[in-house]
Amino acid sequence: MRHLIDPLDFTKEETEELLVLSEDIRRNPEKYQDKCAHKKIATLFYEPSTRTRLSFESAMINLGGSVIGFSSANSSSASKGESVADTIRVISAFADITAIRHPKEGAPMRASMFSSIPVINAGDGGHQHPTQTLADLATIRRRKGRLNNLVIGLCGDLKFGRTVHSLIKSISRWDGIKFVLISPTELKVPDYIINEVLKPNNIEFEETTDLEDALGKLDILYMTRVQKERFFNEEDYVRLKDSYILTEKKMELAKEDMAVLHPLPRVNEIALAVDKDPRAAYFEQVQNGMYVREALILKLLNLA
Repeated sequence: MRHLIDPLDFTKEETEELLVLSEDIRRNPEKYQDKCAHKKIATLFYEPSTRTRLSFESAMINLGGSVIGFSSANSSSASKGESVADTIRVISAFADITAIRHPKEGAPMRASMFSSIPVINAGDGGHQHPTQTLADLATIRRRKGRLNNLVIGLCGDLKFGRTVHSLIKSISRWDGIKFVLISPTELKVPDYIINEVLKPNNIEFEETTDLEDALGKLDILYMTRVQKERFFNEEDYVRLKDSYILTEKKMELAKEDMAVLHPLPRVNEIALAVDKDPRAAYFEQVQNGMYVREALILKLLNLA
């Protein structure tokens, strides 16, 4: 039995196989519509979610399965003090696979240690978000036709942005990747990403606070919101929340085939007018997320 807790739990080759499978699901949904008949996924979301939770649930329904679970800690026995370890033991009796989002880093890993069904990390604190990374990779692959030889700009909250951390870890395995890390000084990418991922693997990167200066060299721009829920100090959030706003005017500085990604939700870091730009790929990302989660469910249940 396998789990997906960290983006590196799947090898580069296995990740590519998942992306190929997700593309086949997109093109031939009828082939897969009964693959998970009589199977259940439990979506255990201790934090709010729109895209990730509904994406997992839609994925299972598309595969012919069904869904149980909860959408907040307050609607579960966690509100009574039940531990993650005990919750997963209970859920293992009801479901065939589970996706867990939790505000505490390491909670999905903890759950996997006590689970008798596959556990998928649907986001743990400011740590990792491996299935969002699969959606990101699928979007980049569809837009650019490759996952190698790319200059990727990551902009905004790089300190608490679990989607950023997961994407860096995963796509660094492909050749010719360079990162431009664009953030306020207070929200720089954590040292562990630089010291454990980028430097040991000789991944080229630069850090800057200037989005406009970076735009012209990027193949991919990955925007993120400054996450209010990760701040302990309201004043710091207010000061930093509008650090970067992508506008039509700024898009004029970018390559004609640059793709703009965003894990969503956005607040105001991408102006609404940019949605009309053909380079805006963030709503495609949402749909891609459903297909890759279908592929992942099949893989972990040994049905692919």
